Amino acid sequence: MTFQRTPLLSALFCLLSGLARSQGLPDRLHAATERLTADTALRHAIVSLQVINAATGAIVFGENAEAGLAPASCQKLFTSVAALDLLGPDYRYRTGLGYDGRLENGQLQGNLYIIGSGDPTLGSWRYDSTREEVILDRWVSALARNGIKRFSGDILIDDSLGGTQAVPRGWILEDIGNYYGAGAWGLNWHENQFDLHLKAGKAIGDPVTLVKPPGELEFTEWINECKTGPAGSGDNAYIYSTPHMGFAFLRGTIPLQKEGFVISGSIPAPPRYAGILFGERLQKEGVIQHAGEVMTPLGISLENQKMNHPSVILDTCLSPRLDSINYWFLKKSINLYGEALVKTLAVEKAGAVGTEKGVQVVRDFWIARGIDGGSIHIQDGSGLSPQNRVTTDALVKVLLYAKSRPWFHAFYSALPEINGMHMKSGAIGGARSYAGYQHSADGHEYVFAIIVNNYDGPTAPVIRKIFALLDLLK
Repeated sequence: MTFQRTPLLSALFCLLSGLARSQGLPDRLHAATERLTADTALRHAIVSLQVINAATGAIVFGENAEAGLAPASCQKLFTSVAALDLLGPDYRYRTGLGYDGRLENGQLQGNLYIIGSGDPTLGSWRYDSTREEVILDRWVSALARNGIKRFSGDILIDDSLGGTQAVPRGWILEDIGNYYGAGAWGLNWHENQFDLHLKAGKAIGDPVTLVKPPGELEFTEWINECKTGPAGSGDNAYIYSTPHMGFAFLRGTIPLQKEGFVISGSIPAPPRYAGILFGERLQKEGVIQHAGEVMTPLGISLENQKMNHPSVILDTCLSPRLDSINYWFLKKSINLYGEALVKTLAVEKAGAVGTEKGVQVVRDFWIARGIDGGSIHIQDGSGLSPQNRVTTDALVKVLLYAKSRPWFHAFYSALPEINGMHMKSGAIGGARSYAGYQHSADGHEYVFAIIVNNYDGPTAPVIRKIFALLDLLK
């Protein structure tokens, strides 16, 4: 007798096969975790893993899931989801242009103001509407449209919503001077980033030449200690500077090669730089004349004065929507965006200024949604501080919560695709992390997070071994 599989039997067979595979997954994850932790590179490391069935919320597998570890950029998930929920996906920043004093016959007896709201995209190259030249042209046009041909005062940059501490506590000096360590200000510009053009020497160990010191940092003295490294050695150059510092150190190495080499740093005072560029554009256009200075609240307070407020607003520049900002925040892991969002949450939800209050808003948000406060000891909004400690259990709960929200599709689309999986990654000294979602071949959906702290040796082999473990979820 010949056995024929009917559609019903085929479906039942697939169901039973999937069930068997699902039931065997914890054992396979356990074995894979044991292999990972037994690796010589992880002899002194801690591995934390949590896997949840997205449909049922049941724990499929957990290993050290309640251990607080350095999450690196996976911490961005806490900030991202809290901001989308508290501010809304359609939230926009508003940057104002205004003046005080008296305007008569094209002559303004007063000051111009740029009023920052903490927008991290102002002057950014990622959107057509936010590019430097677009914003500057818009401001010049606003003055011309209102008949302002000259003014006698200063360009005042109101960046007070950012507070006086641009960089969060706990960030290390090696990071702060570089583009990924740019702090968040009340007025950010060009993602607070500049490019430094370098040229290697003719031999290993030769000094590196600054071919094109950036014009925006003409007020900075460069102390160049950078050397030429072996060909193919990559970017091992670092800029050491802090906000408001009048000089910067260039240290480390760049590879031996004929063509130029570019590294990126953080602008020491972005609000002032934006004002300088605006003033230069006014002079270049020649239709609006001024001979004043560029001042910020900090500069004014050093003269024992307070910044006034504009009496007339000429223009308000809206940022892209928050869900679009969040896309780049997660997709490209932009630390500035996370720090700006945390400060925005402080202003919008606590009526306060500063990173610490914003971080507390984020923690309170997650504690109110059932996450133990002890599992989210965070110092910033991006994960750059090595003092951050979170658990994989908390990360998974954040991802599960996001799935229940109406803006989930936009959030999911912002997650990078790594190793064929939609997940956020994180990397900081001796630490790697991944957290995201995975649909398995048998129809299950898993929510997972893994953090490895204190591994030894090269990073690439450790990543491959982590991916081999996560591949079990496919």
